[in-house]
Amino acid sequence: MRTTKTLGIVAAVGAAALMLSACSGAAAPSGSGEPAAGTTTTLRLALNQAEEHPSYIALTGFGERLSEATDGRYEIEVYANELLGAQAETLQFVSDGSVDLSVVSGTQLENLNPDFGVLNLPTVFSSIDHQMGALSDDEVVGDLYASLEESNAITVLGGLTQGERHVYTTFGPVQEPGDLSGKKLRVQESELHIAMAEAMGASATPLAFGELYGALQSGVVDAAENNAVSYFTQRHFEVAPHFTSTNHLIGTDYVIVNSDRLAGMSEEDRAAFEEEWDATWAEHTELWQTATDDAIAQAEAGGATFHELDSDAFADALAPMVEEFIETDEQQALFDAIRASAE
Repeated sequence: MRTTKTLGIVAAVGAAALMLSACSGAAAPSGSGEPAAGTTTTLRLALNQAEEHPSYIALTGFGERLSEATDGRYEIEVYANELLGAQAETLQFVSDGSVDLSVVSGTQLENLNPDFGVLNLPTVFSSIDHQMGALSDDEVVGDLYASLEESNAITVLGGLTQGERHVYTTFGPVQEPGDLSGKKLRVQESELHIAMAEAMGASATPLAFGELYGALQSGVVDAAENNAVSYFTQRHFEVAPHFTSTNHLIGTDYVIVNSDRLAGMSEEDRAAFEEEWDATWAEHTELWQTATDDAIAQAEAGGATFHELDSDAFADALAPMVEEFIETDEQQALFDAIRASAE
């Protein structure tokens, strides 16, 4: 099944490349250098979210502004809803150059460089503003973002907030970690997230995001953890109607780009690319709060119940993870730099 699925995704990527080439006349393969005069290079960006998600809206705007800023030499086509594959697959596709950009979670990058795990820790960010300030500070994260270029041909362009993450369930609200005892909680595929679920009292169940709706519906899992926007846009409220504000983590998505593709840009186009990226993450952050408020209202209208949680029980349960997962002096220095940026 895995082989069949992967071959199908590769075929889809190839078909997309041929289609874009036919339309633009110049969708050159990754790493081939600057487009010829009068032609357009279409950069393919893989996304696992729906078209109404803030990431899709902001990244589509990124492509439109990039086209204008480069006089049509570059444009970005965003493929939503995992059309080009799940995150683990598109991470590899960006590495080998068959896809130009992708949005991946921090856990995917953590699997390539454990230092990314520092940015996934429950207590590392105090707020979304603190998070985005740190993620856009080259002095704090510049070396980390470049750490995969030589080994994987991947450059981390920057981060997009996933907002505050909470727990939603099929069975009722959770007021303390004991309410998750014996319950199967879907988590991202990483050691840290598995440990986080267990610290919250649940039985960790790693699962691809695209499989989660069916898993909640069928009882394969009893609960999941994510932000309110994804909860609504993926319609998880239909099968897990109880959403409890555990606020256990401020999550991050990263936009990654094939390093050879980036290096093939002219100095002028590279500058435009980076400038429009800065505008993109700033726009995304502004969109996020509005989208969160709208998602909560619409999920409630669809039958979801939102439960406030005043207890510090989840924060107390997760606090020991910092000491457990920081293993090197470099990771401690990164954690300290991020925490210092909040002051």
